[in-house]
Amino acid sequence: MARLLLSRLFQVLLVMMAVTAVAFIIFRYVGDPVNIMSREDASVAEKAELRAALGLDAPVIVQFGRFVGRVAQGDLGNSFRNQRPVAGLIAERLPATLELVLVATLLALLVGIPLGVFCALRPHGWLSRSIQAVSLVGISTPTFVTGIVLILIFSVWLKWLPSFGRGDVVRLGWWTTGFLTTSGLRSLVLPSITLALFQVTLIMRLVRAEMLDVLSSDYIRYARARGLPSGYIHRKLALKNALMPVITVTGLQIGALIAFAIVTETVFQWPGMGLLFIQAVSFVDLPVMAAYLLFVGVMFVTINMLVDVVYAIVDPRLRTAGQ
Repeated sequence: MARLLLSRLFQVLLVMMAVTAVAFIIFRYVGDPVNIMSREDASVAEKAELRAALGLDAPVIVQFGRFVGRVAQGDLGNSFRNQRPVAGLIAERLPATLELVLVATLLALLVGIPLGVFCALRPHGWLSRSIQAVSLVGISTPTFVTGIVLILIFSVWLKWLPSFGRGDVVRLGWWTTGFLTTSGLRSLVLPSITLALFQVTLIMRLVRAEMLDVLSSDYIRYARARGLPSGYIHRKLALKNALMPVITVTGLQIGALIAFAIVTETVFQWPGMGLLFIQAVSFVDLPVMAAYLLFVGVMFVTINMLVDVVYAIVDPRLRTAGQ
């Protein structure tokens, strides 16, 4: 077990190094931060001095080596735009993104799984067909369109919910949360629904397909022949086995929500990691962009490892194989 864990950690390290290297090289050619940070009448000598101060006069491979060395020491560098440590900027924006992703994930699971089970148990009902038809709209509509429509309806016309910002937050040490204030909770509604809509549709259709497959298996027929209650068959036997692919998709989608919450955060001006990345791209803030990608990569790898652990909890066969 220890050897397997060490092997997995080594693979994680290689993946992170490769992803960070590719991204760092690509970001290097996004633009020139010196031209953006310099005043319009700056001389060539002043630009060269600024370039040297930022460490951009060295070859790309040298810049990457310095970045990796700093990361190994827990130093993500300083933002070109804000002239502040990147770690501090991420610590400020991280709570907003994680709270948004948490609410969107819970919403997707609490809505998607029951709808998928309902559509599987009544595949030919009119309500089931209507839900599936509406889900096609949810899965095909771009996120920014969904966000704009929700703002138009609930913020402009009905004036029920705020259209931008995070609302009032409470500081708990370095962490800030909007769960403890009314305006914070109201501000979470529209962006979380926007972010979760695609996930709800994806999970619902996946659960439906898996449930239909499980319900047609031999052991379900045998359980019915024995006279076991329908509720027990559906919940304990069918749903539990149908959740295995849902665990995989949910784990990957959590990472995707963190990585691709950029559109939602931009539409609602949500002060999270996605908005920070968009601003960094606009100002060619290379340290922030590289640190953001590194953070997203770490989240994906960590979530994948947690998914493996959950697999072993849900499926006893995996625990037996591991032993």
